[in-house]
Amino acid sequence: MAFVALGVIWGIPYFFIKLAVQELSPLVVGFGRLVLATAVLLPIAWRRGALRPLGGHMGAIGAFAVVEFVIPFTAISFGERWISSSVTGILIATVPLWIAVLSRWFGVHEQLSVWRLLGLALGFIGVATLLGFGTISGFLGWAGVGCMLIATLGYAAGPLIIQRHLGGLDSYGPLAMSLLIATLLMAVPALLALPEHMPSAVAQGSIAILGVICTALAMLLMFFLIGDAGAARSSVITYINPAVAALLGTMVLHERLGLGGIAAFALILLGSWLATRGKAAQRAGLKEL
Repeated sequence: MAFVALGVIWGIPYFFIKLAVQELSPLVVGFGRLVLATAVLLPIAWRRGALRPLGGHMGAIGAFAVVEFVIPFTAISFGERWISSSVTGILIATVPLWIAVLSRWFGVHEQLSVWRLLGLALGFIGVATLLGFGTISGFLGWAGVGCMLIATLGYAAGPLIIQRHLGGLDSYGPLAMSLLIATLLMAVPALLALPEHMPSAVAQGSIAILGVICTALAMLLMFFLIGDAGAARSSVITYINPAVAALLGTMVLHERLGLGGIAAFALILLGSWLATRGKAAQRAGLKEL
């Protein structure tokens, strides 16, 4: 049940971001999500005593807060003003590919086998297919793609920072503290972008779902799954999330994906799986998230 729940929960953020940015600034959407997630997870980390050992790791935690929360939350919210939520979900599915590419820059040396190189090639061919079949058009559409590229690089760098610098700590501590830091960093820009009028119930509900369910609850479920089923089995969720995002976008928001988008989706998922297969990838996978 936890596996199914998390597979759905991490597939729906792009749908609710799409709804929220119709009325609110992307900065406000990201900030609201962070505030709620911090309010849920910080007390849990405090009760577990997970905050006490963090004194010597604040540099890495601050960097994690920026690349895992501040940059992606903002970039995705801006980008979804210009591209569909289904395309967003598929582009975010390239995170495992970027982890494989960036790992050596973070001192995480993993052998690039033939299968992993093939996976990288297939994944990036999938991205080219997605972007080359008319799914994206106009300057703003490509700006949205650029925002997703920035977000995926952030999501790829986050786990590598944890693996390189924060291993051995209770995960709740770095996670809660990084959420708090991200909230403080985004507070002033978000407050300056507050709307003049109270947003609708749809926008408010979307932010509540993004913060409480898609961030705080999702993290708690992932920690439970890793402890109960292991990191390797839990990582299969990576390949379910974009499918949920694409289904929601096409069925509820009536977004058009087309045969090219479906083919690209299949190539990206296959490439991501091949690029992260094997023992090295299991050690560097979602266990660190």
